[in-house]
Amino acid sequence: MRYIRTADSYVWPHHGPNEIYRWRFDDESKRDSMRRFPNGFVTVTGALAALTALPYFLYLFLYAVLKPEGVPADKAPAEPTVSVVIPTYNEASIIDSKLSDIVALDYPLKKVEVVLADASTDGTVATAKDFLDDYDAPELTVIHDDERRGVATAVNEAVASATGEVIFRTDADSALGPGVLRESVATLADPSVGVVTGRQTEVLGDSEVETDYRDLLTLVQAVESRLDSTFIVHGPCVAFRRDDYVPVPTDTIADDTALALEIRRAGKRVVMNPAMRFVESGVSSFRARRTRKDRRAKGLLQVLLRNRDMLGQYGSYGRIVLPINWWFMIVSPWLIASGVALTSLIALLVAGPFGLVVPGAMVAYVWLGQRDALGPLGTPYAVLDSQVSLWLASVELLIGGTGDGTWTVDRESREAFE
Repeated sequence: MRYIRTADSYVWPHHGPNEIYRWRFDDESKRDSMRRFPNGFVTVTGALAALTALPYFLYLFLYAVLKPEGVPADKAPAEPTVSVVIPTYNEASIIDSKLSDIVALDYPLKKVEVVLADASTDGTVATAKDFLDDYDAPELTVIHDDERRGVATAVNEAVASATGEVIFRTDADSALGPGVLRESVATLADPSVGVVTGRQTEVLGDSEVETDYRDLLTLVQAVESRLDSTFIVHGPCVAFRRDDYVPVPTDTIADDTALALEIRRAGKRVVMNPAMRFVESGVSSFRARRTRKDRRAKGLLQVLLRNRDMLGQYGSYGRIVLPINWWFMIVSPWLIASGVALTSLIALLVAGPFGLVVPGAMVAYVWLGQRDALGPLGTPYAVLDSQVSLWLASVELLIGGTGDGTWTVDRESREAFE
């Protein structure tokens, strides 16, 4: 077969006489189609980005309107007895540092009890006893378990054995500001408040990414506390009345947040007091940070799914706070994953091999973010990093992964307090 070019078409002479098949190649139509591809790409990805960012814009708007400062509670001076509960597992190298924090608190030590919920094999309890033998107070109570059964089980047993009117739950690998107990009990003097958590002011040994994320979380908690109650509470710095405690399921990963939801169910608020300052240790390794964040994300998703019946109830908590957290933690990660896949696909369809620039740019952005090399773009990456953890956690939950409530011991995070 041969073809003959005319002014506006290609003409194929067929084998049969007088039979000519014409095929018109419309260059202008093809150019129009190529122009429509980028337009559709921008529209679709823009819509996904807008949907993903919706909760952030809403919280920024609410922050500007509410201008939250301090803690939304009728604080009053108080000095109830306090049990400081510390879950411990092989903390011998740092337990004395933690106890030094406690004896330095601005609170009458005769009204303080330290409760170790311990499953250690390294002499943690003996080290703690030796340290406190030099002080008349606080008293030490030890709840020992021969095997690790998870933090939720440890806290349940510790609270059941505690004698204080107020429980202050903290972790061995964290440091407390001197005023945390006074601020805790003053906030809990408001009968409408059932749980109060603190503000993390520093992450020792961690990346700027984690610091940026924590700063954003503080803003979110301030807004949520003003609306009704905050969703996330911090295990290293959280207080509640012993009589309000509700044991959480033993397989719970985020036992602190699970408890907060149970107390909100009972009709009391959960608030963040920025004057309750604490410092937590972090890790510099990207892999270790990813493992820690993925596990925490799985715990938060677990709590949301188990308490889905609270949506639409309990005032602004069920109508605003929980729906936004559902969007942020469950819907938004899948929107981002879909957006990344769609963006890469359309780029390849439109530009062919040159479309690899788009996924390449995404990879470069993540690579730089992991190394704290994004400068002012680090904050958006902090959000993206949390969304990646939430997406991975949701995939694991979908395929049946739950966990047993125990946490992996990270040597680097403990070195910050040795």
